[in-house]
Amino acid sequence: MRRRDFISLIGGAAAWPLAAGAAGGKLPTIGFLHPASPEPSADRPRAFRQGLKEEGFVEYRWADNQNDRLPALAAELVRREVAVIAAVGGNTSVFAAKAATTTVPIVFDVGEDPVKLGLVASLARPGGNLTGINFFTAELAAKRLELLRELVPGAIRIAVLVDPAGPTTTESTLRDIEAAARAMRLQIQILNASTSREIEAAFASFAGERPDALFVGISPFFIVRRVQLAQLAARHAIPAIYQDRLHAEVGGLMSYGASLTDAYRQVGVYTGRILKGAKPADLPVVQSSKFELVINAPTARMLGLAVPPSLLARADEVIE
Repeated sequence: MRRRDFISLIGGAAAWPLAAGAAGGKLPTIGFLHPASPEPSADRPRAFRQGLKEEGFVEYRWADNQNDRLPALAAELVRREVAVIAAVGGNTSVFAAKAATTTVPIVFDVGEDPVKLGLVASLARPGGNLTGINFFTAELAAKRLELLRELVPGAIRIAVLVDPAGPTTTESTLRDIEAAARAMRLQIQILNASTSREIEAAFASFAGERPDALFVGISPFFIVRRVQLAQLAARHAIPAIYQDRLHAEVGGLMSYGASLTDAYRQVGVYTGRILKGAKPADLPVVQSSKFELVINAPTARMLGLAVPPSLLARADEVIE
C-alpha cells in the first residue's frame, strides 16, 4: 500500500481489525480518539494494540489538530456503538468523550490529576464510566525547569512556550513553572502559540529580548510541529527542553517526561480488561512509573554546551 493511501485510510473513518477473522462482525469495536494526526507517533497506537491483546476492531478518529472536531468525532463513535473509547493524546479528547456519553466505558491518558480535572471521583475508585492513566506531564514542569538550569547553569531568562488551545494543561504547567521559577530566582517570559505561524512569531520575538533558554510546554500540536521547533531552536541557538522524547529524536536538545509509549500500552491493557467484563468504576487510575530523560548530544555540541557528567549518568538515552 502506498504511503498516501495509508494516511488516507487511517485519517478517515477506518476500522482496522486487530486479528485475522475479525471481519465477521461478532467481535467488539474499540473507538480510538486523538486530537492530533497519526504520523507523529505511529509507535504509540501500536503500543496500544500490544497492550490490548484482544481481537476486535479499532475505529480511529484523528482530529488533525482541530480540537473543535473532537466532540463530533466522539459522538460519532458513540453512535457506532463502540464497546470502549480510548481517549488519548490530551485532555481535549477525554473531555469530548466524557461529554458524549455516560454509559460507554472510556479509558484515558491525561497529564495531570484526573480527580482535579473532574474526570474521576478518586484514583482508587474512579466511579462512573471513566478510568485510565495519569502520566504526570504538568506535575513534572518544575523538574524539567531544574534539568534545563542544570544543563545551562548561567540561564536567568527563560522563555516558556505554551499552547492556549489546551487551557487546563497550560494553566497547570504555568502555575507550577512560575512557582519553581520564583524559587530558583529565574525570570520567565510566557509565549503563546497554537499555529505554525505563531510558533515562528514566538521565535522571531527573541530578536528583541533574547532568552537564555526555552521551556516548551505540553501540547499534541507541539509534537506534530516538533521538527519546526527543533529547527527554530537551532537557528536561534536557544537551548530548549521538551516533555516528549520525540522532540529529542528530531534534534531537540533534551526531553524529560513519562514514557507515553508505555502509557498507551497501559490504556490498551485497561481496554482489554473492560472488554473481558471489568467495570471502569472498579479499575484504579494507573500512575505512570516509567520516566525518560533523553539528551541529544550533537545538538548540545552545536550549541557549545558541555553536558555535566552527572546529567549524562542519569540520562536514559543519549542520542549520538
